[in-house]
Amino acid sequence: MRNVAKKQVEPKAAPNAPRSYRIEEQVGYLLRRAHQRASSIFQATIGDPNITPTQYSSMVKLHEYTELSQNLLGRLVGMDKATMQGVVRRLRDRGLVDSRPDPGDARRTLLSLTLDGQKLVAKLLMNGPAVSRETLKPLTGAEQRQLIELLSRII
Repeated sequence: MRNVAKKQVEPKAAPNAPRSYRIEEQVGYLLRRAHQRASSIFQATIGDPNITPTQYSSMVKLHEYTELSQNLLGRLVGMDKATMQGVVRRLRDRGLVDSRPDPGDARRTLLSLTLDGQKLVAKLLMNGPAVSRETLKPLTGAEQRQLIELLSRII
């Protein structure tokens, strides 16, 4: 599998360059690089080149709960309101998500998967575990469990 986020060989630094702070050792840099790798693997493995990780997580939650308000869906998948609106708009434009006003609160929009959305998410869910397996492949089983636990504590 092609990995666009491969570790690069670094050229020699200037002899008098300070080495007390290395960006490659900072958590934000490492998380960003790990995210790049995970995203590349997701796109190559999930089974639909037009589905983004944010769209996928939204569809999986709608599959799990059948119908959710747009606001609650955003909270469940960790997206802000503006990002969630864009995700929902793109899924609706593809005919994968349907929306209707909440009969109990006209300010809320309820979302559900269309029949096409249900079929697609069923297919994508079969590939989801492979994305995680490939992303975590460089780690031992114990390291994989530890990484998942530590990341869960951060968020």
